[in-house]
Amino acid sequence: MESPRVDAELLLAAVLGTTRAGLLTAGDVPAAAVDRFAGWVELRADRVPLQHLTGTAPFRHLELAVGPGVFVPRPETELIAGWVLDRIAGQDAPLVVDLGTGSGAIALSVASEHPGARVVAVERDAGAIEWTRHNARARAAAGDTPVDVRAGDMTDPQLLAELDGTVDVVVSNPPYVPDGAGLPREVADHDPPLALWGGPDGLDVVRGLLDTAARLLRPGGWLGIEHADQQGASLPALVRAHGGWTDVADHPDLAGRPRHTTAQRTRAQRAGHHSAT
Repeated sequence: MESPRVDAELLLAAVLGTTRAGLLTAGDVPAAAVDRFAGWVELRADRVPLQHLTGTAPFRHLELAVGPGVFVPRPETELIAGWVLDRIAGQDAPLVVDLGTGSGAIALSVASEHPGARVVAVERDAGAIEWTRHNARARAAAGDTPVDVRAGDMTDPQLLAELDGTVDVVVSNPPYVPDGAGLPREVADHDPPLALWGGPDGLDVVRGLLDTAARLLRPGGWLGIEHADQQGASLPALVRAHGGWTDVADHPDLAGRPRHTTAQRTRAQRAGHHSAT
């Protein structure tokens, strides 16, 4: 574990129903809480994700429910959610599609922080979409703009066909891990395979995603795709070769590592037209 003290404090805070700061004034820990905490520490030492034990993951301004069967959202992904919000700032009713939404982190953040947005969240994994729906219901009950959750494959040529040429932003944190890559046990043993593996170079799903995004976006609409550290050159090159895109750029995360690629749909070209990959 990279931060065993922090993990232990977060686990104890969750057991006691308080925050890390609240531990300073928590007083004596009841025996039952000690037993539960000890059990959680043992599981965490066996690389069960911290968020599976606490049942929540922070993401921007939200606390999302997570657990077995859904990809745990990472802090790095907050940056691409912020990029989406920057793209739609000033628009009264932008249409945003989040492909491979998982817990709903990006989609729900956009709906929460831009109340006028219409957001469609798509998830293929039958287990993961139950978490999406749970989080969407919770955020709607809290007063956020409801998110339209759809079951579907981001590479399906008929996905969301009724929205062709009308979407302002397509965003995705797709499966991008190259087959056979080594992963921490927290990821390899607990994140769903459909959220991880992307073929020999990690970009197989992205190739289909580009076709879908090209079809959905209006001319001048924007695409944002998160990727692995080693794809900071290959993914932008793939987007350029696909055709019909301009302003292709890659962006680092807060640690300076290549993290997501963005591009704008060519304004003079029909949204459904693209060249072969």
